[in-house]
Amino acid sequence: MGVCEALEPGDVVFGYYRCHALYLAKGGDLRALVAELFGKATGCTKGKGGSMHLIDARRGVMGASAIVGTTIANAVGYAYAQKYCRRPNIVACFFGDGATEEGVFAESLNFAVLKKLPILFVCENNFYAIHTHQNKRQGLPDIRARAQAFGMRAERLDGNDIFELCRCSADAVRSIRAGQGPRFLEVTTYRWREHVGPGCDYHLGYRSEAEAQPWQDADPLRRLARLIDDQHRREMENEVEQEIADAFAFAEQSEFPSATELYTDVFKEEAHAAAGA
Repeated sequence: MGVCEALEPGDVVFGYYRCHALYLAKGGDLRALVAELFGKATGCTKGKGGSMHLIDARRGVMGASAIVGTTIANAVGYAYAQKYCRRPNIVACFFGDGATEEGVFAESLNFAVLKKLPILFVCENNFYAIHTHQNKRQGLPDIRARAQAFGMRAERLDGNDIFELCRCSADAVRSIRAGQGPRFLEVTTYRWREHVGPGCDYHLGYRSEAEAQPWQDADPLRRLARLIDDQHRREMENEVEQEIADAFAFAEQSEFPSATELYTDVFKEEAHAAAGA
């Protein structure tokens, strides 16, 4: 939310498989999101994408991928097209700390700097790639420094400080929009639950409750809530709860896609077209 607050409607975002917050922050429809989780035809990808592939092109949500690091190159390509076509909009690309270990990360950052592309790279660093800590995966666990090595301005921010994140994001977006090339934000955060699912995983031994507790105590939502008048906060929370209930009711009442949807929205090369070529 802190990054998307700085973006304009015409700007676009590329995400990764933990893309629900990004989809909503960029203006994606909540009903369509929940319907997609249900696999319904009213979902944002007609029930065919599921939880990890949310798309709303009208709102600038260009897609997410469950394959680590793949959307980094996609975002850079889109930013190149924006510059080539002299469009004023920029691209924001979100990925985790594990994605920075993919070869496409280095290639994409280098290309973005060389071409001074209008793109903001946002690394959500929660320190773990599945069950392995960053210190055990990276010889130099400083992702910001790796971005700086390519020649771009990079900052490391506390992801639990929403005001700092909004301020720095706005500054980065202004710089990019002014044609000063790409920027990079490494935003520290923490995964509260297991890698996949709603449970806790401390019994696996790769991390402890003591490590997680300070992050939970610094929950940005609770910190922000304490700054809002009690009555106004309750009104906001009730409004959100009603919106969520409506979205789930909409999803439950929606129909599943028909069998014919298996053959739509797919790439197909006709035999006669191939013969003509």
